[in-house]
Amino acid sequence: MARIVLATIGSLGDLHPFIAIGQSLAARGERVVLAVPEDHLDKVRAAGLGGASILPSFAAICARLGLSDVEVAAKVLADRDFVIDEILMPSLRASTAALDAVADGADALAGSTFAFSAAIVAEKRRLPLATIILQPMTLFSAWQPPVAPQFELMRHHPQTRFGHGWNSALLSLARTVLRRRYARRIDAVRAEHGLGPGKGAPMLDHGPATAAILCCWSSALRMLPPDVPSTASLTGFPFFDSETGADKVRAPELEAFLDECRQAEDAPLIFTLGSFAVVSAGRFYEDAAAVSRTLGKRALLLTGRPGPPRRDGDCLSMHYAPHSTVFPEAAVVIHHGGIGTTGQALRAGRPQIVVPHFGDQFDNAARLESAGIALTIKRQRFGDAHTASVIAHVLSNAAMAQAAQAAADVVAGEDSAGTAADRILRLCS
Repeated sequence: MARIVLATIGSLGDLHPFIAIGQSLAARGERVVLAVPEDHLDKVRAAGLGGASILPSFAAICARLGLSDVEVAAKVLADRDFVIDEILMPSLRASTAALDAVADGADALAGSTFAFSAAIVAEKRRLPLATIILQPMTLFSAWQPPVAPQFELMRHHPQTRFGHGWNSALLSLARTVLRRRYARRIDAVRAEHGLGPGKGAPMLDHGPATAAILCCWSSALRMLPPDVPSTASLTGFPFFDSETGADKVRAPELEAFLDECRQAEDAPLIFTLGSFAVVSAGRFYEDAAAVSRTLGKRALLLTGRPGPPRRDGDCLSMHYAPHSTVFPEAAVVIHHGGIGTTGQALRAGRPQIVVPHFGDQFDNAARLESAGIALTIKRQRFGDAHTASVIAHVLSNAAMAQAAQAAADVVAGEDSAGTAADRILRLCS
């Protein structure tokens, strides 16, 4: 029996894959502890896993910053450096100490890209580290460069060595910038744990403890590029889908709404902004309801807002519903492009429309478009006449529906959590 520590921070899109992998390891009889932000402990434990806090709750972070949750979300959306500068770096010393204590007696450690403490603790304790990459963008490949506003200078479809060289040069510059901005603070924490200065750039490089790189998305979003390390492998999406961590249960109001849709042979539009972008939703859901009425379509709005389900004509608004059970009922899934939501929509085999808000969501949208599964609407344009025409186009596009079903067939053939668990266990031998 091995003792394995899985460390992740972020939204539910970051947490759920780790729960899925943890459950797969636990089913093999291994001892598993998830090291997560304080907010996620109850869900981890309800899922039957051990949990430990390595980051304060989102509410505590907001209190430290003197900002409301809406204000913090707005800053994250507006400033790509805010999360690292104001959340991750100020917490690094404490999170590393907390993870170090949790890792006592561990046989292996697995950590997400943004859990910077994992590489420090693994190196200090000489533990094999599995770096778990959840977002394809964070491979930072010169052959598959990120598609996002801050990477506009890159050649996004390099066909020659020149294009690859150009992208490599820009990534090298990014490494220099990241080292200048963050190396001193990271090296100070490393020194507290008896380690010398790090040699790589945070997010872009892997440290000496990294023994495996697990890319946790489906080949339906493209295979791995040729410039990834030899230790990298594609696992598929590790799926877990529950609001509380317990078994999935659908509200009676939702069951009645979906029954009505089936009887009318009118699959609904489903709108969601996931678990973080929803904090700064603005008029997204009001506009979604209006567009749905313009098209004469029923709509399910997953708003993330507390309160009981609310019916308004052909629109049902509710706080949450398990994506794995409702997305297959959709005509189209309209979402923000977070990797967890993207994976569930691919799994459901439904065409998609992506309204990216920040970070990897732009890149995920580009990959879905390239696969012929989705179209993209700019956040600033969502709700205007253009939105209705895009949704109408997707509703009538047979080729897109076929591509979405083909992607679902690929996802269905991937034992993602099991593959990731097997790779981690190999590090313990």
